[in-house]
Amino acid sequence: MILRHLSITNFKNFEEARLEFSPKVNCFLGNNGMGKSNLLDAVYYLSFCKSFTGMTDSMVMRRGEDFAILKGNYLRRGAEEELVLGMSRGKRKSLKRGGKEYDRLSSHIGAFPLVIAAPIDIDLIRGAGDERRRLMDMVISQSDPVYLDNLLRYNRALEQRNRLLRDHSVDHNLYMAVELQMDMAATYLHNARSRWVETLTEIFNTFYHAIAGEGENVTLRYISTLSSPGTSMTSLLDSARRHDEIVGHTSVGPHRDDIEMLIDDMPMRRAGSQGQCKTYSLALRLAQYEFLRSSCGMMPLLLLDDIFDKLDATRVERIMELVTQSDFGQIFITDTNRTHLDDIMSRTTGDYKLWLVSHGTVEPINNHETH
Repeated sequence: MILRHLSITNFKNFEEARLEFSPKVNCFLGNNGMGKSNLLDAVYYLSFCKSFTGMTDSMVMRRGEDFAILKGNYLRRGAEEELVLGMSRGKRKSLKRGGKEYDRLSSHIGAFPLVIAAPIDIDLIRGAGDERRRLMDMVISQSDPVYLDNLLRYNRALEQRNRLLRDHSVDHNLYMAVELQMDMAATYLHNARSRWVETLTEIFNTFYHAIAGEGENVTLRYISTLSSPGTSMTSLLDSARRHDEIVGHTSVGPHRDDIEMLIDDMPMRRAGSQGQCKTYSLALRLAQYEFLRSSCGMMPLLLLDDIFDKLDATRVERIMELVTQSDFGQIFITDTNRTHLDDIMSRTTGDYKLWLVSHGTVEPINNHETH
């Protein structure tokens, strides 16, 4: 899959921008705070209908404006595709594919697969469990629409049960109806997550050692209360009911799952150096890319936002070698250091493009321009 053109209107600090991309490597150069990451976020929005930074729709509209529009023209599975995402203050955002509006934005997820690696990924290692659950949900949902349906069904039922607990309801039939929905969805979520972590671990190890060398032993471990033999969601809810009534929320289930991240059998969040954590999170993203490439049957877009910071020269060199191989498709990279970008582009046999980003403007730099 290739993003050929991107048009931006009133998105973050960009009033207007029109970009025509290389099918291989696209680099955005500029100082911090100029808008490089905002360009990546615009591309991300077209795949996920939301910001990778967690900003709300109203926050990504340019200051003083009441609307924002993003338009992308793609080559997907050999066919031309157009996506137009519109946002207006106080209204539901609209996404049109080929001129036809989606009834449900969730049905778009996975159609235009994308992976982004960014500084915020440190939260995957050092943040709370919801960061790692979000990773599982985002990746599996792109490759399995049934997973996303079950996730939405589970979350709706979870909210209903929590409401019953907060209202101190004693209606047994209501609890049974809600918990039956939770049980059915939880089984699918658990099985899909378990298979995914097992598959990802092997790919992740390969990428980590390709970047860091062979001296460190890393692994991923899926943590779930449903993993114990003979355990069902119904039995978990039954055993936790009295406790849940006291605390006013559901304390067991897939919404409490986690991934344990280890290096040399120690928790990465405590034992890993800054460089090791950066390598770990990047290897996770590259493994995510390979998983999606295999499961979706097409190459996702790969967005690399300021990935070279806090890494030694050897690891930077190895990353450059990895991402410029034929296993990776179209890539978008941001950096403040032109030397990194020139080195990447010198390794690329295909076409590449470089832009200078400054105060919400983006200008192409001639490929042969010296620095």
